[in-house]
Amino acid sequence: MTAPVRQDAPHVPVLIDEVLDALAIRPGETHVDGTYGAGGYSHGMAGRGARVYAIDRDPDAIAEGRERIARDGDAITLVQGPFSAMRDLLGEEGVGSVSGVTLDIGVSSMQLDRADRGFSFQADGPLDMRMSQEGMTAADFLNTAAEEEIADILYLYGEEPRSRRVARAIVAARPLSRTAELAQVIRRALGHKPHDKKDPATRAFQAIRIHLNGELDELERGLEAAEALLAPGGRLAVVTFHSLEDRIVKQFLRRRSGGDAGGSRHRPEAASTVRPTFAKPAKAVRPSEAELARNPRARSATLRSAVRLPIPAQPLPVEEKSA
Repeated sequence: MTAPVRQDAPHVPVLIDEVLDALAIRPGETHVDGTYGAGGYSHGMAGRGARVYAIDRDPDAIAEGRERIARDGDAITLVQGPFSAMRDLLGEEGVGSVSGVTLDIGVSSMQLDRADRGFSFQADGPLDMRMSQEGMTAADFLNTAAEEEIADILYLYGEEPRSRRVARAIVAARPLSRTAELAQVIRRALGHKPHDKKDPATRAFQAIRIHLNGELDELERGLEAAEALLAPGGRLAVVTFHSLEDRIVKQFLRRRSGGDAGGSRHRPEAASTVRPTFAKPAKAVRPSEAELARNPRARSATLRSAVRLPIPAQPLPVEEKSA
C-alpha cells in the first residue's frame, strides 16, 4: 500500500498520481525531481519511500523548500541549480546514478501567483520573469531588443500569428516596466475585447518567459542529462504544458527508443543513428475531467514517460539537434 500525498502542501501538482505510478518507486531508491517548485512531486516521491534529490534554480523555491523539509522530515536533499546540470550537481553529492527522474516543465504555480515575480498579467507587477532571479529581466529585453528580434521570439516561442504587429506596438510603447503595461499594449495591438475567451497577452508572456530563461534549450539538455544519470531500468517522467515543450519530449523519446522523430518548423526532420537507450514510451497521459474541475491550470498538461535500457548514453548527433 502506497502512502497518500499530503494535502497540506501549497498546491497538489498536476497528474501527481499518474507521475508517481509512472515512476514505480520502490522504497530505498534514489530519485531526482529536477523542478522542485512548491515541492508536490518531491514530497509525494518521498512518501512512497524514495530518497529524493530535488533541484530548482529559483532561490525562493529552495528557501521555502528547506522550511518545509525541516517541518515534514522527508528524505529530500535540496540542490540549487538548473536541472540540465543534474549529473554534475548529483556528482557533488556523491550520486552517480538514480532510479528515476521527474521534470515538471515551465513556470510553477508559486511563481505565477506572485505578482512581484512578473510572470503573469493577472496582477500587476514588475516585468521580471527570471526563474533564477539573475541576469536580464523581461523589461531589459523588451526595452533594448530590436523590433525584429522581439517579433521572432513572439512567433517562435508563443506561436503568435501577428507577432510583427505586437512587436511594433511594444517598441512604440517603450520604456515598459510593469506586467499590466505590457498586457495592455498587446491587447490594444490585437484588438482584444473583454468578452474574448482567451487573453491574447498569454502567448506573448509565454514567449518572453521561454526566451528569457532559455527553457527549450534547458529541456533538451535536461533530457540528455537524465538519460545519462538513469540506471538501467530507471524511469523518466516529464510533464509539459504546451506544444513546444511536449514536441521536444515526444521526439526525444521517439528517437531514443528507436523510432524516427518526424519534423516541424521548430525541429528539423532527421533519421536517428543512435542505439535505443529507452524502451518504447508509455502512452501519453492527460488530466481527467475530475482533475480539470479541481485545477483548470492542468488543462494543457501532458505526461510522457519511459524506462531506461542498459545501453550507454550517447550525445545526439549534430544533425539531430535543433537548428
